[in-house]
Amino acid sequence: MGLFSGLVTLPLAPVRGVVWLAEVLKEQAEAQLYDPGRIAAEMQQVADDVANGVITEEEAAEREEELLARLRAGSAQGG
Repeated sequence: MGLFSGLVTLPLAPVRGVVWLAEVLKEQAEAQLYDPGRIAAEMQQVADDVANGVITEEEAAEREEELLARLRAGSAQGG
């Protein structure tokens, strides 16, 4: 980048910084969302909730299906 173009685009630096930060936050959120260890812990929590009578078997089945869908999506993304 030349001096002139650097000076002309300087006012956009804060915007580029915000965009970069948003991308980093998105990557981190997706990494946590599709983390197999985290999903396994949530599956265990569902099982514990059923055992303790916090949720019904039907609610547990729905939640487990959502978690399995996240696991498959994460595997498909290569994560």
